[in-house]
Amino acid sequence: MPAVPIATNAQVSRASSPVLVTTIVPPCTAAVPSYGPNCAAKTPDEIVAASHTPTMAALVLKDGSILQGHSFGAETKSISGECVFQTGMVGYPESLTDPSYRGQILVLTYPLVGNYGVPSHDEMDSLLKDLPVYFESNQIHVAGLVVGQASAEFSHHLAASSLGDWLKSEGIPALYGVDTRAITKRIREEGVMLGKILFPTSVVGPSDAQAAVDDPETSALLPGYQNVAWVDPNATNLVAEVSCKEPKLYTPAPETALKRPDGRTVRIVAVDIGMKYNQIRCFVKRGVELMIVPWDYDFLSLADEMDGLFLSNGPGDPTTITSTIDRVRAALALKKFPIFGICLGHQVFALASGAQTEKMKYGNRGQNIPCTDMLTSRCYITSQNHGYAVKANTLPANVKELFVNANDGSNEGIYHTELPYFSVQFHPESNPGPRDTEVLFDIFLSTVQRCLTSGKVEGPVEFPGTEAAQARREQREQWERELSSDDSDNSGRIVNGRRIRKVLVLGSGGLSIGQAGEFDYSGSQAIKALKEEGIYTVLINPNIATIQTSKGLADKCYFLPVTPECVRKVILHERPDGIYCTFGGQTALNIGVKLREEFAGLGVQVLGTPIETIMVTEDRELFATAMSEINEKCAKSHAANSIEEAIVAANDIGYPLIIRAAYALGGLGSGFASNEEELVALCRKAFAASPQVLVERSMKGWKEIEYE
Repeated sequence: MPAVPIATNAQVSRASSPVLVTTIVPPCTAAVPSYGPNCAAKTPDEIVAASHTPTMAALVLKDGSILQGHSFGAETKSISGECVFQTGMVGYPESLTDPSYRGQILVLTYPLVGNYGVPSHDEMDSLLKDLPVYFESNQIHVAGLVVGQASAEFSHHLAASSLGDWLKSEGIPALYGVDTRAITKRIREEGVMLGKILFPTSVVGPSDAQAAVDDPETSALLPGYQNVAWVDPNATNLVAEVSCKEPKLYTPAPETALKRPDGRTVRIVAVDIGMKYNQIRCFVKRGVELMIVPWDYDFLSLADEMDGLFLSNGPGDPTTITSTIDRVRAALALKKFPIFGICLGHQVFALASGAQTEKMKYGNRGQNIPCTDMLTSRCYITSQNHGYAVKANTLPANVKELFVNANDGSNEGIYHTELPYFSVQFHPESNPGPRDTEVLFDIFLSTVQRCLTSGKVEGPVEFPGTEAAQARREQREQWERELSSDDSDNSGRIVNGRRIRKVLVLGSGGLSIGQAGEFDYSGSQAIKALKEEGIYTVLINPNIATIQTSKGLADKCYFLPVTPECVRKVILHERPDGIYCTFGGQTALNIGVKLREEFAGLGVQVLGTPIETIMVTEDRELFATAMSEINEKCAKSHAANSIEEAIVAANDIGYPLIIRAAYALGGLGSGFASNEEELVALCRKAFAASPQVLVERSMKGWKEIEYE
């Protein structure tokens, strides 16, 4: 079906006329199905033979916006739901099966989707037996999917089908070729809104008669499309649709079972209000029995059998499940077991505690959302999917904020100050997303064990790092009091009892080995951050062709070589309070090591990475020892200070070897040795530039994975 002609890209007229003027936006011409070489083992001829002209469908938003796109999912009927966007780059198999997306039309902001296909549904979890290993539920829960560009072919070792084929098998409509950036901006400006995915009547049949009465505008604008009534999923009890229908017990492997003092395995009761499978995995792999019960189950009848209560994630408005809230309120008053909630479970815990929730403008959905721990000030990157939030200003006096969203300031977690109850809005179980906060499951279970051991359910949950963070806060406050009493200038920042107002930054230097361009970036960002704190910055950098030395960045710049002599002279002239040695590459690190004994006498404090830590990482022997102390596996190695010592080490380890020079610029003097002759040649070169080499078993041929 051809696109409806348009005049402009505007979607809704802002004129005062009562008549809504709507423009229909056709598919993006650049967004076509993507094909890659050898994808799904199809030849170009097979791809051409399988191709066809896609059906033209339309995404209609409640504000009057209409965007056309190509269909690549099921084409059985038009649908309606709440239109939301998600910012994750990967993880669509997990996201689409997340029950929290129930009834929503999901817009993925990442431009290319489907290129790694969909895993097999038949492969079961080795621990949970009857649950698929790669999905978060037994079905797709979104009402529809909208992407910018869909890959018709796929390539991944786990892939069993394409995204389009999976959507068709589940009866889920999907569009590509839609300007997802425009939709996202619209939702951010106007808030989430209802939407429809409409198909031509020639494909799915005539419109519903009631839809033409309820929404005559859409029927008039798209007469050839099957119209349906607007459906607000939040007006219904979505939890009842996604929750399990009867209790089910999952048990851990006997060798990993977590035992009570009486020898029985610890049992957690989980209220399924839309539970993701990975929450089950996170509990069972930690050795507990997990009894999962439906949303409306009287779990209080199991109070004598459970050691902890877990409230899962789930979809929709939390105020619709009043019976669950009432039972949780009773459980709080019972004071018989610790309680932990996630996502919708967090909101249920807050409501049961006497707080209120609110619908957010556009929610938080993605895998890269920062949250600040209010107890330690540490920031975590989290996976999220929610459209409602707890109103922090309605929390009772004995419930405090645990996490706060670093982007919008919304509440992301709470804890009880007197009892072992806590909850978080984000998803510590991830899938998809980072696992940075999965430790919350360990914290909950350690709380359960603490209560079982003591025989008392009392005291707040103990979060690691809280006492140290409190001690740091008290120390800073003490420094503030001490320094404010004899110093009227409160500019800068206090570090280790000293007010830092002026900082010397050792820059990236010339574009040579050990002074590469990436340090120009890190150094310039450091200077910007220091200036934001009101700290005067002095830079040493001989290279005028860098960002660091740009006019207006550093307050003062010395175009001098980064050498001990020049650094010492600048310190004596400028009298800085602090110095950074970590933003200039190997050259600046070596300066820090050489001048480490002089800094105190020069009246300058080393900021950032301590010189002692730099020495441990640069000295090959010290680094290997440090890795061994934390039980981190390293290749067998010996440090050598002469060629003779290197030969002895080589004979002990065996060839082939890798020779690493300590304190070397860009690995200068390092290399592989397959015999003694090559070893001696490398050592001569290495000892010409370094006092020490590390003789280490060669890892050539091994696969390397680098984490940043």
